[in-house]
Amino acid sequence: MTRPERPLSILAHSSAVPRIRAEVTRRNLLALAAAAGGTGLLAACGDGSSGGASSNPSAVPSETPSQIATGGPLESELSMYSWGDYDAPEVLEAFQKDNDIKMTIDSFGSNEEMISKLVAAKGTSGYDIVVPTGPFIPQMVQNELLAPINHDLIPNLEYMDPQFLGQTWDPDNNYSICKAWGTTGFVYDTTKIDRELTTWSDFLDAAMNEASGKTSLLDDPHEVTGAYFWANGIDWNTTEQADLDAAEEFIVGQLAPHISAFDSYPGGQAIPQSTQVLMQAWNGDARIGIMESDDPDKWKWVLGAPTTELWMDNWAIAAGAPHPEAAHAFINFVLTPENQLLNVDYIGYHTGAKDIEQQATDEGFEMLDLVFFTPEQLATMEAGELNDNQQRTVDIWNKAKAAAGA
Repeated sequence: MTRPERPLSILAHSSAVPRIRAEVTRRNLLALAAAAGGTGLLAACGDGSSGGASSNPSAVPSETPSQIATGGPLESELSMYSWGDYDAPEVLEAFQKDNDIKMTIDSFGSNEEMISKLVAAKGTSGYDIVVPTGPFIPQMVQNELLAPINHDLIPNLEYMDPQFLGQTWDPDNNYSICKAWGTTGFVYDTTKIDRELTTWSDFLDAAMNEASGKTSLLDDPHEVTGAYFWANGIDWNTTEQADLDAAEEFIVGQLAPHISAFDSYPGGQAIPQSTQVLMQAWNGDARIGIMESDDPDKWKWVLGAPTTELWMDNWAIAAGAPHPEAAHAFINFVLTPENQLLNVDYIGYHTGAKDIEQQATDEGFEMLDLVFFTPEQLATMEAGELNDNQQRTVDIWNKAKAAAGA
């Protein structure tokens, strides 16, 4: 595979038709967190107008922020809240050993889950590093859930490919740095499903037929509704009431009874242990599961078609981080070329480092077609948005989980 000559669609945006918007107000974000977390949060919150003074609602402020770390002595501990199994153990172990720091890592399955916890904590979560997906960052900043990054303490930014920096949601990388980007598709057991599945329509049909009771969806609101929209040629960022009503009727009323699990990490157990037949999955997690299976040849990965998602996760520092010096040191540490390469092989995602695809190829890493994508494949991927459908998407997700009993 070769890197496309043009910038990725998630990375380059037309000023006339922006691909990523962030229109959730302060009030809506807090309501979203309450719905996702199942708890009442912040009895009083600002109105929608108070959260978005910028003329570009999908970007954080561009002025130089005050810094939370100065390059002083590193603390003895570091706490991270991230997606599950998202860093090479060798990298984590080396950082702890080299700096005499003890790391604690908790995992979440969706941005909503992570935001819920940070909102509830009001700056006292105890987490230093968090890993949000790009479009969530502006609202997290406006709601004071993230702290600024001191670039003077991250000299290894020089090893990042510039096209993976300066995203719409954070043009100056004041609050975020690319950790990894990827896409969404599905994996199926060819010994149980004897027809070829190639599209999201095939996925949904199989889930309700030969894979009924043995199908898992990602435990993420946008992925659950996305499968329906992608299959039916509907913009998955739609705010049309009729589209959302149709999605709810199908997902909750027809699909959910056939779903056995909502699992953001099928590569950890479901694929290696063959507990499911059909699984919606992110590309890197699918790669992990197939490689760890006793019978990898029976599994087939399918990039969602005709369209699917393109996402980017980011290193960020939580507001109130108790160990800001260690947090900066860790982010700087993982950006070295050798650590980026270790992470690519372990997590199976492009990390945004310079020349990383060629390095991975030279090292003989396996299944790189699940890590790097052709220009033709990239053209079928679209970034998500935060807009007025956000709360409804979470509601559909919650109803689907209740209907499935999973």
